[in-house]
Formats: sequence, structure tokens, C-alpha cells
Amino acid sequence: MRKKIDCVSECLASLLLAAMVVCAAACSKGANDDTIAKDIQSKVAADPVTKDSAVFVTAKDGKVTLRGTVKDTSTQQRLEQIAHDEPGARGVNDETAVLPIGPEATANTPPPNATPPAAAPKPEPIVVSAGMDLIVTVDQALSSKTSQPGQSFLATVAQPVTVQGKTAIPKGSSVIGTVITAKQKGKIKGEGELAIALKSVTIHGQNYSIRTSTLDSTVKGKGKRTAVTTGGGAAGGALIGGLAGGGKGAGIGALVGAAGGLIGGAFTGNKQIEIPAETALTFTLAESLTLPPRPE
Repeated sequence: MRKKIDCVSECLASLLLAAMVVCAAACSKGANDDTIAKDIQSKVAADPVTKDSAVFVTAKDGKVTLRGTVKDTSTQQRLEQIAHDEPGARGVNDETAVLPIGPEATANTPPPNATPPAAAPKPEPIVVSAGMDLIVTVDQALSSKTSQPGQSFLATVAQPVTVQGKTAIPKGSSVIGTVITAKQKGKIKGEGELAIALKSVTIHGQNYSIRTSTLDSTVKGKGKRTAVTTGGGAAGGALIGGLAGGGKGAGIGALVGAAGGLIGGAFTGNKQIEIPAETALTFTLAESLTLPPRPE
């Protein structure tokens, strides 16, 4: 009887130890992914070849994803090498785009003396007019407390932009934005301010510079807000700010998304202005964007 009791006790101890190992492995997976991404991001920023690249690193189950823009293919290859060499990395998905050499650079430049066939119609470029909305979701949290002026951030196009029934900017396209102003709000005096805008979009592997409206929000001491909103809740609302290079008070696009986005969570109590990751924001193009013709 005593031997049976000892055997049962040993079995229970083994099962408990196995459960603890499984739990520890599950809990450490997210931490390991965060560590891998942060280590690669730090190495990219320190490497003389890649330090000037606007690249963002994420990791899931050891699979590393690189997104953003680089100046040339050699920089792109160096990024991939840094990611491959990272301990714990199980694979690398490179989604970076190479910046064009100049505004005249195109994927297929004909010889100088070449002339197109007389019968062939010249395809028209796609023009996304100024004033059209570009809805994106931010890939990282932004805050008046932690963000820095001039800091770049990555976002993803949430809804396709169409022109005359044709998709000009597909859903899922990578977008790079910039923090115009970031000022921490004091507990008693001083106002917190956060202003952001978009500066480029990558479409089918080609990067294009853009200029958009600026989302500009200000919160004074004790949580009083000076930015004006309309609507609210899940329906979002319009933030009053300024176009890039303009003054406060000019109308800009609307914020949309779960939990009311910036409007629903940024101005409560003494909190700083916060834009959580995955928040959907609407920017308005301040200048038209001309894209090459798309094949039928």
C-alpha cells in the first residue's frame, strides 16, 4: 500500500513539473519575441550601413519581419543579415522597399532614342487628388510623453484609395509618418501637445513622398483640452488642428476606430495624449499624388 502511495505521488509531481515547464515556455514566448525585435532594432540603429534606414522590426514565434524603406539593395541585404544572425530568430520576412534614386526614376525606362508605336495609346497616370482621405492604422503607440519630434513611425493603409474605379493605394500598403510636435503635459501647469503627419507610402514596392494634414491635439494642465472635437464614442469625430506648415484652427480629417481612438482615450483626467497601436486615423492629402499607370 505504501509503494502505491509513493508511485501516485511521483506521478503527480511529474505532471506538476511538466505543467510548470509548459506554462513557463508559453509565458516566455512573447518576451523572447520582444527581445529579438528590440535587439535587431538596436543593431540596425548602430550599424554604419543601416543606421539611416527607416526600418521597423517585429517578431512572432521567432519569425522576424522587417518593414520600412532603405536607400539601396546593399543596405537591404545588410538588414537581412543582421536579422538572420540574431540568436533565436527562426526566419526573416523582408518587406522593406528601396527608395528611388530621384523623381524621374522608374522601373522601366526606355532608351533615349526609342519611340513608342504610333498606334499604341499612351496610358494615363493615376492622380490621387489633394483633399482625398487616407485612413491608416498606426503600428506602434504614440504619446505626448514618450514620442520625440522628428521621430518616424510606421502605419498601414486600412482602406484602399480608388480613383475612377481603379485602386490607386491598396489596403495593406506601408506608410511612414513623422511626429511634428510632442510635448509632455505637466501636472499643474503647461500643456501637453502631440502633432503627427504622414510623409511617404510604399505601393507595389515603390516608395512615394506624400504631404498630408497634421493631426494636432493639445491638453492643458489638469486634463483640460484645447483641441475641439465633434461626435465621439465609436463613431469617432473631427479634430481641429492645422495642415502641415499651417496654423492651429484649420480643419483636418477625422479619427476613427475602436474605443474612439484618440478622442475616446486621450483626454481623460490627467493623462497624456495617447494614440495606442492599431488605432485607425484619417489624414487628408494636402497635395495630389501622381502614380504610374496600372496594367489592366
